Amino acid sequence: MRLDTPRPGAIYTIGLNYRSPREPRQARPERPLVYGKAASSILGNGATIAWDRTLTDNVDAEVELGVVIGSTARDVSPLDVAGIILGYTIVNDISSRDAWLDGDQWLLGKSMPGFCPAGPWIVPAADLDPTSLHLGCAVNGEAIQEGTTADMRFGIGEIVSFLSRHIELRPGDLIATGTPHRLSTPPGPDRRLRPGDVVTCWIEGIGELTTRIA
Repeated sequence: MRLDTPRPGAIYTIGLNYRSPREPRQARPERPLVYGKAASSILGNGATIAWDRTLTDNVDAEVELGVVIGSTARDVSPLDVAGIILGYTIVNDISSRDAWLDGDQWLLGKSMPGFCPAGPWIVPAADLDPTSLHLGCAVNGEAIQEGTTADMRFGIGEIVSFLSRHIELRPGDLIATGTPHRLSTPPGPDRRLRPGDVVTCWIEGIGELTTRIA
């Protein structure tokens, strides 16, 4: 289904959820790291984003597999999570990396208008296995991220179940499940978004999400 104008009630994001290349598969924290983005930060596919660069000029993009909730749920077991998922989409978790925002004021640094592009559509849950999807992000055609959801520390079932034990999940809620590590090859991990950039996030089985930077 199309996702031209997504309107989630809530956006939850999972931090540090991908293993580094040499990290043992069994190594992970006790629980997922959860934070969020304001629902007003949502943006559709192909849109242009502009923000007040006097607040932050140190902003980057991250590709994430998005989980869209399909029904109201509380305290769902990992084995039952599939029954409450509407489908999957692409999320570009745009974030400020300034010290006073990244890690100090995460919600503000991730929630400026347009800082959550999502789309271009929702692939129904029954049509996509999310356990081993290739995904990546490029700026002006140059790759800055490449990875696979098989490297998630916490899988979809664990993430959704953990959230549902603490909060009530509602239809339309969006969960961004984490992002692969940045590539060390050019343009490098320190490349920040500049006016005129075109960001392309892609996920196998879903497609491409494009955002232009003003």
